[in-house]
Amino acid sequence: MEDNVFHLNAWFEGHVQGVGFRYQAVQVAKAYEVGGIVRNLVDGRVHLLAEGVEEEVRAFVAEVQDELWSYIKKVETKSGAGPRKCKGFTIATTDG
Repeated sequence: MEDNVFHLNAWFEGHVQGVGFRYQAVQVAKAYEVGGIVRNLVDGRVHLLAEGVEEEVRAFVAEVQDELWSYIKKVETKSGAGPRKCKGFTIATTDG
């Protein structure tokens, strides 16, 4: 297993809760070799963490944005590298 993998955090703002955003992100992830989580935040945003090979992660996040563009007003991202944190891609509990 690799020591470090590419990580991308994305925070989506808009009408992104209560519209199946997290479920759709999990469905999209099935077509990519990525791990990570997606969760609602108490401030109304959705946080997505994806990790894996950079090209695969970026393509996955781009497809999530393409699929859900009508709900998204703003996206903030931050990327880096580090140890793998996730196995598979799942919905996590709301983060306070």
